[in-house]
Amino acid sequence: QVQLVESGGGLVQAGGSLRLSCAASRSTVSIDSMGWYRQAPGKQRELVARISSRGSTNYADSVEGRFTISRDNAKNTVALQMNSLKPEDTAVYYCNAFLLRVGSYYWGQGTEVTVSS
Repeated sequence: QVQLVESGGGLVQAGGSLRLSCAASRSTVSIDSMGWYRQAPGKQRELVARISSRGSTNYADSVEGRFTISRDNAKNTVALQMNSLKPEDTAVYYCNAFLLRVGSYYWGQGTEVTVSS
């Protein structure tokens, strides 16, 4: 299994930046895919960005060009750099890991991001 702990959330003005970090309990090299999801009040959880073990990435259309996901295998972390934040980015952001061998997804507890207008 994988334990994930997110950090870096907070309150920021529109147009500002935040960097979220997710620390994994095992080597990120052994994790097939990691990603960031978010869930706003009253809405379903949605994909923000994902990164594979090979480093390939994909982003939601709403954040592409503003957010960047990255992995630091030496530190067992995945980060989400969020720039040009908008009020609609307000949500709880969750780190996710997928292990193909086990066929399971794992989730962190989430970190709140609030973007004020």
